[in-house]
Amino acid sequence: MIKKSGKLEYVGYDIRGPVLDLANDMLDQGIEILKLNTGNPAPFGFDAPDEMIQGLIENVRASQGYSESRGIEPARAAIAAYCAEKGIKGITPNDIYTGNGISELILLSMQALLEPGDEVLVPVPDYPLWTAAITLAGGTAVTYMCDEHAEWNPDTADIAAKITSRTRAVVVINPNNPTGALYPKEILLEIAELARKHKLIVYSDEIYDQLVMDGHVHHSMAALAPDLFTVTFNGLSKSHLIAGFRSGWMCLSGDKAGAKDYIQGLNMLASMRLCSNVLAQSVIPYALADRETPAALVRPGGRIYEQRAYITKAINDIPGLSVVEPKAAFYLFPKMDVKRWNITNDEQFAVDFLKEKQVLITQGSGFHWPRPDHFRIVYLPDMDTLEQLAARLADFLDGYWQK
Repeated sequence: MIKKSGKLEYVGYDIRGPVLDLANDMLDQGIEILKLNTGNPAPFGFDAPDEMIQGLIENVRASQGYSESRGIEPARAAIAAYCAEKGIKGITPNDIYTGNGISELILLSMQALLEPGDEVLVPVPDYPLWTAAITLAGGTAVTYMCDEHAEWNPDTADIAAKITSRTRAVVVINPNNPTGALYPKEILLEIAELARKHKLIVYSDEIYDQLVMDGHVHHSMAALAPDLFTVTFNGLSKSHLIAGFRSGWMCLSGDKAGAKDYIQGLNMLASMRLCSNVLAQSVIPYALADRETPAALVRPGGRIYEQRAYITKAINDIPGLSVVEPKAAFYLFPKMDVKRWNITNDEQFAVDFLKEKQVLITQGSGFHWPRPDHFRIVYLPDMDTLEQLAARLADFLDGYWQK
């Protein structure tokens, strides 16, 4: 059982409106909740390696002052080396910006790009910070569909149909949150060709690139299309289990000749926030030298690998539910037979489930999914907790009818 741990925060997509209010009311009453709504490894018994923690301790005194706005040189050098391993050509430390997680950098990257009326293509379902950042920067997020029947891969025909004279960029989230999809090379090359044809910037969110299972390979957009101006986002929150450290980065690659004003804007915004957390930056070289920690989680016998196998089967065994087995990350995005339960409002479904079974999940509309027939489960909790989830969900749906 996951223990009560204080009020839930409103974190973008995690939980919205009535669900948040109900969850906090229940916590105030001392009611324990199975919290399966956020991809934060720490509450579920995951610990960072001792070597990383020791490295952090050793760098405390050296981290008391501001760093250069893009980050300390050892961190950026380690990131540049990692990019080179991924096949991204021409990256130097000067092409890298560290951030307080990639969330900060997504906001910064959109603020430097957009003017009112500009459009950015974003996948649906999505990681909703992208849509929020685009909107806050004055732009318009235009969604393109990912196809559940094609393992949640992007529909490149839909992308092509939605490009207009106002389109500035296309966002690719690979591996994907909330579906756990891993995009094949052929699809990524098709997106790259559209970006090339229409002179679009590519924003590639690759935060889960080290959490890939079953021998599949993650392909970085910047490596596949070295001629395109691409901004690649990554970090340590998920792969190295340190979400609270807020260690993220973005890398600029490809043809920068036409992006000089944009890069100047990025530099100005990076300088305005002074720098990202210097102590958190210091852990980056230790983490990027440690490939075993993420690899151990996603190989057979590893915790994420085994929990994925269990919860995928458990969900598919519940009549009226189905789910595409994820290839990466630690999320499931199950589909509900809405006619079976008269579901017309997925937020109400999440409220009803929380109220009756004390399980907190995120409804599909929280990821801008347009129909009330999906929800997301985080399968980070231990096997005992996932077994509780499966039992409570099956019991809840047996006889459920949305009013």
